[in-house]
Amino acid sequence: MDRRTLLSAALAAPLAPVMALAVPSFPRAQTAGSSRPAGRTDWRVNDSEGQDAIAFLAPLSGRELYTRYYGGDVAAFAPRLPEAVRSAVPALWQAAEDDGFGLFSPNLNTILSHAPDATLDDVLAALADPEAIVRPTYQAGPYWDQKDWDWFVRHAPETRAILEAMKAAGFPAWRRERAGAALEAGLTMLRAALPAFDIIKVEEKLTGRTFDPRIDITLMQFSKPHGIKVHGQRFLQSADYDVGLTVRIAAHELLHPPVPMKGPTSLAALAVLARGPLIPRIVREHDPRFGYTTLEGVLNEDLCQALDQTVSEVLGVARNPADRWRTQDDGMHVLAAGFYGLLREDRWPREGGSIEAWLADAVRRGRLAPDVLHPVAARVLERPVDRLWPLAPDA
Repeated sequence: MDRRTLLSAALAAPLAPVMALAVPSFPRAQTAGSSRPAGRTDWRVNDSEGQDAIAFLAPLSGRELYTRYYGGDVAAFAPRLPEAVRSAVPALWQAAEDDGFGLFSPNLNTILSHAPDATLDDVLAALADPEAIVRPTYQAGPYWDQKDWDWFVRHAPETRAILEAMKAAGFPAWRRERAGAALEAGLTMLRAALPAFDIIKVEEKLTGRTFDPRIDITLMQFSKPHGIKVHGQRFLQSADYDVGLTVRIAAHELLHPPVPMKGPTSLAALAVLARGPLIPRIVREHDPRFGYTTLEGVLNEDLCQALDQTVSEVLGVARNPADRWRTQDDGMHVLAAGFYGLLREDRWPREGGSIEAWLADAVRRGRLAPDVLHPVAARVLERPVDRLWPLAPDA
């Protein structure tokens, strides 16, 4: 599936001729005390039994990425399921990966978010008639992919059979008991805290784009380690994420793509970056588990990261940029640091404007060339310019 599933830990605290430009020193970012405008953003916070049932298929698959968080839950619930169902879940996950569908649960979360999903019964109804219930909205949206749809429909009956077995085993009541007061506490906390963060107003200023004011946060019991952007401006996330992480996730995911990725500005930027030695090497040699395996993917992601860092600083919930990019994805986001530093040079948090026009100007003025971009990134990352990536073992 050609979409992005955010690993939320990445945003958590412990997401022409070359012109010679002076590179200022960048102070370490402040994470509190910024003004917090209010009024433009319409935050909605709810939970979803149906999406949690889909998410629980991940730990039931036995993958260590998920059992590290939910191994005890699997031990408690899996014995309620028939042996054939317990075997079917990992087989379906493997088939999804082998056939190019990708991570089964997150991608299923996305497709089924295009239909009612508040309850497990809603999800079962959608799987019973996906052509009528799911396809119209899914096909009209940005995540539509014919190959993914064909795979989903082909495997809908067996997916429905697994979820039917979970229902028969009492998943809805068991989830309520398992989530208990923690889910209610998360709902109460975020509903009270999020209105102070007018993220839409800030993102519109810093991108020159217009966003739908409404942001939907769906709290989950079984979503770790993912934060998942699904249909519309809706995010699935763990119920125990605090307000700062919630704002950072939304700040990042709303931005994708930061500029039209097939437009002339992106193509011009990609042509410049492709001629340099470092960024193409990062694309080729970084751990593919992190994603971003094309130069276009890195440009998309890293410009979003530079912008979301700036948005988070304006809203007072940012991590220090050097600390963030030193630890994230083995330090591969050098381009994000370079973009961020150039935006700081241009007083972007104060001035704002069209990010597409800014990128076009940066290309035109030679600011993406290595001898300009790399020193800026080095200042932000607090690394030597000749050792930006890969990181030294003790970095």
